[in-house]
Amino acid sequence: MTDVLHVQETAAGVPFVRSPDESFQGLTDYPWPPNYIDFEGLRLHYLDVGPKDGPVALLTHGMPTWSYLNRHIIARLSQAGWRCIAPDHIGFGRSDKVIDDGWYSIARHTRALGQLIAELDLTGITVFGQDWGGPTSLAHAAEHPERFARLVIMNTWMHHAAFDYTPAIREWNARWHEGGLFGANVPEPLSLGWLMTRATGRLKGADFFGIIEKAAYPELGAEADAVRRGYDAPHAGLGHAGHAGPRRFPLSLPFDNPEGGNADAQARHFAALETWTKPIHFIWGGADDVFTEAWGRAWAARFPQATFDPLPDAGHFLQDTHGDEIAEIFLRRIAETAR
Repeated sequence: MTDVLHVQETAAGVPFVRSPDESFQGLTDYPWPPNYIDFEGLRLHYLDVGPKDGPVALLTHGMPTWSYLNRHIIARLSQAGWRCIAPDHIGFGRSDKVIDDGWYSIARHTRALGQLIAELDLTGITVFGQDWGGPTSLAHAAEHPERFARLVIMNTWMHHAAFDYTPAIREWNARWHEGGLFGANVPEPLSLGWLMTRATGRLKGADFFGIIEKAAYPELGAEADAVRRGYDAPHAGLGHAGHAGPRRFPLSLPFDNPEGGNADAQARHFAALETWTKPIHFIWGGADDVFTEAWGRAWAARFPQATFDPLPDAGHFLQDTHGDEIAEIFLRRIAETAR
């Protein structure tokens, strides 16, 4: 079932595997030590970087990433005096990985994040939400607005009746079903690291399909290979079962799986945030065909106080490719708000 670890069980009998610490040694641009809380008998990992008395930035992630995605933003904001909290969802990063696909749901991921916020007693939070990090974190801003100072929303959504799911996200979902392109080829021959090098523009399409069709792995430059290793690290050697967390996110999209996707709660949270009057900043990758710039602008237009900063050449994973720019845009917006 796994090349490097044995399967463990929580007291409630939930089976999981744990990535070895060695997998995370020497990652480029990710030098920070781990921190953990217990969630339902599992280790949930988070970074805590920067001064403990600094303003709080809560940086979340989606699929198929982990806190490594936010490494450039963390480095810049912590340098500017911010306390950066960056968790890994269960099933991702340095967090434990339940190997039962049915264990995962968006409601459970949302509860885990809520427990972290409560245990650390975070207040004055600026939340950075992208991909599934959007609905799982914005749920808490909707339910506990007293803990949050502002929102930074990047290439994400919250399910509601009027939301128009793009062909790209419907294709993403279809490809993760059994027999689909990714459902049939992840983790072998296509690891998440290779998937992310393609998704961030570091791998050509022909080389990407060469991996799938022939298991022909191209040589990468040093920077691209360091990124591939960064995204491969959490699941190295864990086999198909150890990829249950990443596999379940695309299969939890509400148009396909309303219960697993927490559709009704998402819609309530979306409606609750309509009354948000604190600062809200939209920073959007304009080259994303999953959550388009048109959608981002339409969402921002619902808030008279919102700012909207497009990054025209950034795709879906803009924190990875444009992290420094995102941090600088954010710090500029903060300075403008303070004047």
